[in-house]
Amino acid sequence: MKTSPFLYVAITTVLLISITIICALDVPFSWVFYLTVIGQIFVVIMVYKVLKEKYSTDKTFEHFYQDRPFQPLEVYAENEKFR
Repeated sequence: MKTSPFLYVAITTVLLISITIICALDVPFSWVFYLTVIGQIFVVIMVYKVLKEKYSTDKTFEHFYQDRPFQPLEVYAENEKFR
C-alpha cells in the first residue's frame, strides 16, 4: 500500500506546532531541543517524499484556478507620453 505524502505533511505540521506550544509551557530545554531536531529531520523527509511523489496533471497555466473562471484584464492607456 502506497503512503501518501500528505501523511508526512500532517505529522510534521503537528510536531512543529506542538514544539511551539511546549516552548510556551516552560518544558525543560532538553525536550524542546530534541523535539526540534526530530522536527527538522521530519521536514527533510517530508520535502523528499513530496518531491518524489509520482504525480502528473494535464492542467496548464491557462487553466489558472478552477474554482473561479479567469478573465484576462485589459488595461487601456490613453494620451500617455512615453519617454
